[in-house]
Amino acid sequence: MRLLHTSDWHLGHTLYDVSREVEHAAFLTWLLDTLESQEVDALLVAGDIFDTANPSAEAQAAWYHFIARARRTLPKLDVVVVGGNHDSAARLDAPDPLFHALGVRVVGGLPRHRGGLEMERLVVPVHDARGKVGAWVAAVPYLRPSDLPSVPDSEGDRLVEGVRAVYAEVLDAARRRRRSGQALVAMGHCYMTGSELSELSERKILGGNQHALPVELFPEDVAYAALGHLHKAQRVGGREGVRYSGSPLPLSLSEAHYRHQVLVLDVEDGALTQVRALPVPRTTDMMRVPARDAAPLAEVLELLAALPAYEAEAPESMRPYLEVCVSLPRPEPALRHKVEKALEGRAARLVKLTPFYTGTGGALADVRPGLSLRERTPEDVFLARYARDFKEAPSPGLLESFHALLTQVQEDAS
Repeated sequence: MRLLHTSDWHLGHTLYDVSREVEHAAFLTWLLDTLESQEVDALLVAGDIFDTANPSAEAQAAWYHFIARARRTLPKLDVVVVGGNHDSAARLDAPDPLFHALGVRVVGGLPRHRGGLEMERLVVPVHDARGKVGAWVAAVPYLRPSDLPSVPDSEGDRLVEGVRAVYAEVLDAARRRRRSGQALVAMGHCYMTGSELSELSERKILGGNQHALPVELFPEDVAYAALGHLHKAQRVGGREGVRYSGSPLPLSLSEAHYRHQVLVLDVEDGALTQVRALPVPRTTDMMRVPARDAAPLAEVLELLAALPAYEAEAPESMRPYLEVCVSLPRPEPALRHKVEKALEGRAARLVKLTPFYTGTGGALADVRPGLSLRERTPEDVFLARYARDFKEAPSPGLLESFHALLTQVQEDAS
């Protein structure tokens, strides 16, 4: 049978207050087309459906509209979804009776029944093209510390051992249901040892990323582990069958160079036979000027003026996002105005203007160490603070303005 693994949609996400709604709509349409063209039997979504626990009405509508279209277009498709750390478990679980009737399994939070785990929700059969059970999915959502059982004192980390106990219990329940020729598949939304975080957009989870989970969480009889949380697609521990699919869209400017993709995997006779990465088409580019590091303002303005021109017939949503990075050896009060002026008539949208200061970066105590603040003149403090940010010395005009302001303050205080 064939499964498709995706995660970290973050519906409702904005990039510096710019909505990503059109980009998400394009992805969901592409995903439906891919599920059909690739003849996928089961869709696995490993958490972070939404960007926040209280998503907008538009984000929720996109989610429900996708499920409805998937059901109409692909009535035999099995859909299994687990909640992530950005999701509200209660919000995802609320429509469970409706989803259950549609044959869609959504596990927002860890379900319990009469003091134990509710295995009827956590262990999900998925079917092949002939309608026979081809795999059993241990669908474990994002685990909060309050979800974890008490574990006997040991040398290991209490939180990690608690997660290990939950996964072991759910996987054991799946094994008891599994028959010969059926695959054992796990799902999770977590941070694993040896994986690589995104610099800006991934939260620390499970008490902080120091509580990384070992790849041994998934024994060798697990044919595939579909993971979510990390936006960069990657294997874990060198295991072909333990993977993060990554996010389908770059969720910060630092993720522009990631491979944004979904993973299509084939299993046969209970074993993983192939994993293929399908790149997600990017409808809106991300640009950085200059491409690396920062450049002086004059050089940056020349680069901006050389950017492609704005085409009036092009949709606003397709205009590239732009970050501009300028090195500043001196103050530049009109920086934003000059950058925006250079971008007039250009297609790119300025979403972030990043100044790189060329000063020492040192603290006041690093300048003439040993002197107390009482022994320093106001001009000493001003010059040290200025040198922290700017390589060039302050201009005579700026010093004159500083002394005039200082005199006024001293006169007002007397």
